[in-house]
Amino acid sequence: MDEIFDLVIIGSGPAGVSTALTARHRGKSALIVSTAPEDSPLCRAEHVDNYPGFHNATGRELVDAFVKHAEASGVKFARGRALAVADMGGVFGVSVGADFVQGRSVVLACGLNRAKPFPGESEFLGRGVSYCATCDGMLYRGKPVAVIGQSADAPEEAEYLRGIGCIVEYFDSQRAKKYEIKGEERVTTLTADGADYAVDCVFVLRSGLSPDSLLPGLETIGAHISVDAEMATNLPGVFAAGDCIGGPYQVAKAAGDGNVAGLSACKYVENLSKQTGGKQ
Repeated sequence: MDEIFDLVIIGSGPAGVSTALTARHRGKSALIVSTAPEDSPLCRAEHVDNYPGFHNATGRELVDAFVKHAEASGVKFARGRALAVADMGGVFGVSVGADFVQGRSVVLACGLNRAKPFPGESEFLGRGVSYCATCDGMLYRGKPVAVIGQSADAPEEAEYLRGIGCIVEYFDSQRAKKYEIKGEERVTTLTADGADYAVDCVFVLRSGLSPDSLLPGLETIGAHISVDAEMATNLPGVFAAGDCIGGPYQVAKAAGDGNVAGLSACKYVENLSKQTGGKQ
């Protein structure tokens, strides 16, 4: 997308949608980046009975209602994993799979990511560890690769790799529980539940990355992003809302966080415009 949005919001749960709606009500453009709804823990909830106006609703009904409301309000969506966020000086660039989007501010509403990197994952990132089949798959045509599938679209991504000629070993929670990525200069081996597989690349396909992996320098406290009362992080122009900043992990609280983050991001964008004389 060539458009520079006022807010790029990572996450389409209650915090992300609330942020986007607040932005639209303030006359700002908003883009939500998210994977498939099926990846959301809320989507899998059997019933939610503590959110006003939705008596005994299923999680899927809530998610569908949130997305419908956002779309009707003019919020744009980019489907895919957010892989990295870069501050380019007044504008943030966000890698979404093989695509790239831009925003004057970023709001992290990506939920609570409890997954820890596998041993060797961080060390070999970019040297045989990839988070995007579309981005890097062509580099491994005719070569053995492993896919660790932990998201709703992982089987589809594995089929894409097979379709372009990769020799794919697919792993899900039924096949293995523990992984270690090994090599020297580059990845050579995936160890899955004690068994070794010779591979040139390991595609780790989660529904999302930990926030500090997305944005280097982001301050966290344990698994949570550190924010002030305005939902501002330690990085100018970056805000956070919802489960990723701490409990209680409930829809009503996340929506409230999103409203505050949206107001703060809008104020940031307005001040940025004043500093540049309206030229952005």
